[in-house]
Amino acid sequence: MRREQRLRKSSDFAVAYREGQAFSNRLLAIRPRANGLPHNRYGFVTSRAVGKAVVRNRVRRRLREAVRSLSLANGWDVVVIARRSAAEATYWELRLSLASLLERAGIASKSTLNEVQKGIVEA
Repeated sequence: MRREQRLRKSSDFAVAYREGQAFSNRLLAIRPRANGLPHNRYGFVTSRAVGKAVVRNRVRRRLREAVRSLSLANGWDVVVIARRSAAEATYWELRLSLASLLERAGIASKSTLNEVQKGIVEA
């Protein structure tokens, strides 16, 4: 993920937590907020409750790839928070979970969610 697409400062995370509306499901929680930029920025949070370093890094890699593969509206800061159950989830489960949350938040279209579901059936 390119540098301009990442949330890196703790102040950026704090603003997203404070101003973003929360959406969650069994595997993930997200906090999206409009940023006024021509591109999206993403931050990923995996606490020690998710697992040891290898597991946390695997979950982050899968989430980054899931975000990269989805077609989303521009102009959002999105903090993606992995829950404990994300450690046992497959890539396809994480991708579907993330797509459904982004669709509920209005960042992804319904057709994006349908494409993800269709991809799971074919895989």
